[in-house]
Amino acid sequence: MVQRRAFDSTKDYDAISEFLFAHHQAGNGDGNWLQPIWEYAYTHPWFDESAVDRIGVWEQHGQIVAVVTYEMRLGEAFLQTAAGFDSLKPKMLMHAEEYLAGKTDDGADTLRVYVNDFDRAFEQYVASRGYERLPESDRPMSLFAIPAPFPDIHLPPGFRVKSLQEENDLRKVHRVLWRGFDHPGDPDEDPDGIAGRQRMQSGPHFRADLTTVVEAPGGDFVSYCGMWYDAVNRYGYVEPVATDPDYRRRGLGRAAVLDAIRRCGEAGATVAYVGTDKPFYLSFGFERLSAQHCWVKRIDDRGRR
Repeated sequence: MVQRRAFDSTKDYDAISEFLFAHHQAGNGDGNWLQPIWEYAYTHPWFDESAVDRIGVWEQHGQIVAVVTYEMRLGEAFLQTAAGFDSLKPKMLMHAEEYLAGKTDDGADTLRVYVNDFDRAFEQYVASRGYERLPESDRPMSLFAIPAPFPDIHLPPGFRVKSLQEENDLRKVHRVLWRGFDHPGDPDEDPDGIAGRQRMQSGPHFRADLTTVVEAPGGDFVSYCGMWYDAVNRYGYVEPVATDPDYRRRGLGRAAVLDAIRRCGEAGATVAYVGTDKPFYLSFGFERLSAQHCWVKRIDDRGRR
């Protein structure tokens, strides 16, 4: 018998990681999150820890068979299921409507549900529940087949790519990510910046030796590529990638990503994933696989607790 329960912060981070490792299919054919997506979200400084008890977990004989969770904050729902348990999805959606809805900027209670583009039956069910498509918020997934030998990686003179194992200066890391994601102002004015970067490196599968930066002639980090490695399923996952706006269009971001993939391949990965289909990634070898379609609905008070 399958039973639902609330997320238990004392044990379920690891248990959900193991669930995602165990049920991954090549090419992300299962449609679940890659384990690094879960870990990246859970260790991100924007992750809403206060709402974790709203995450739904379904078990059979003490083993997790399904999870519905938000990524960073309430108002979104991502469904993960073991093979053979798709029939739980309507119940998972009901759980999400009751526990995971969140307020938009205008104060409305809404829920965004992400459905694999190959799951036509569940898309029809979601539509029957009054959800509407929001294509601009879809979540594509792309894949890079790691070649052997790996081709040479080129950088402009004076720049070099290295891993955080060589130098993990959190001030420099914070600076390139702050500027690379176009935050306004000076990163030194962000009081939580360094602590946030420490948290992002706190996950059990964070790999400083696979995470790469491009160093400018003056010593600053000017491009960054986070790389995660699933040794169980032999794939890498790229997240996050950022380049200082003063150094864009010089091939630095491409070099950082390719070097991180190269390192991941040397560790045993055969492919790398990235959660986008932006032309930047497609231009140097990624190919679009699939997408999670975004569906949105206003949730009234009867659908919440």
